[in-house]
Amino acid sequence: MRFGCCLNMVASEPGGTGIEKIHTLAELGYDYVELPLAQISTMGAEEFRELKRAVDASGVRCETCNNFCPGELRLIGEDADPRKALEYAGRGLERAQALGVEYTGFGSGPVRSVPEGVSPEEGYERLAEFLRELGTLAEKHHITVLIEPVRKAESNLINTYEEGCRLAADVASPAVKMLVDFYHMAVEAEPAEHLLKFGRGKLCHTHIANPAGRAFPADESEADYASFFLALEKIGYNGRISCEAYTENFEKDAGKALEFLRRNCGR
Repeated sequence: MRFGCCLNMVASEPGGTGIEKIHTLAELGYDYVELPLAQISTMGAEEFRELKRAVDASGVRCETCNNFCPGELRLIGEDADPRKALEYAGRGLERAQALGVEYTGFGSGPVRSVPEGVSPEEGYERLAEFLRELGTLAEKHHITVLIEPVRKAESNLINTYEEGCRLAADVASPAVKMLVDFYHMAVEAEPAEHLLKFGRGKLCHTHIANPAGRAFPADESEADYASFFLALEKIGYNGRISCEAYTENFEKDAGKALEFLRRNCGR
């Protein structure tokens, strides 16, 4: 497996990408960095050039992105503006391609939530329609968009891996697959066995955090990580796993997390 980190979760400087932590990430021995597509898509041209220079100089590549859409956008209901969302996506995907990104997660809970007055069925169809268009756009940039199920506190649509896999099947795009986040699975009490039942051939990327406080994982006793790792092994997953977690001591906690991942997932 390859191990990375979502730096926007630990950002301390304006812009919110966390790029100021990338050299520490490299020194700790992580294999890649995961940066937020929403921030990348909205930054100015010179700011993006500076970010790319920082990535190039760090020795680690930006292989994946998270945080797909700016939070103010909506895809469903009266305030929906899927055209604007696709404009953001086009700019973000173009820049992601320039960075060498292979996958970008599509979590963006508030963006895809179903508002009052819209049925869950209609909301689901609107989301599926958007993802079909997004898949076509992503193919042009040689990037795969990954549906990320998120906890109900963040969205009322697609909260489990089972639901996400059904959506991916309905979208039926070669550029729309699946991401699973251990944190969201744990919060929603979704069994790891769902990865075996629904995940073969669909899962392309994973996130992890300690469910207690969405912290960096450090110890096997914190949660039932073992069932998650075993399920990944059984479906033959040998891709990337990114820490998507908060901390006030990045160097210390990210270092412990990398040791934990190497101990449990091997190299």
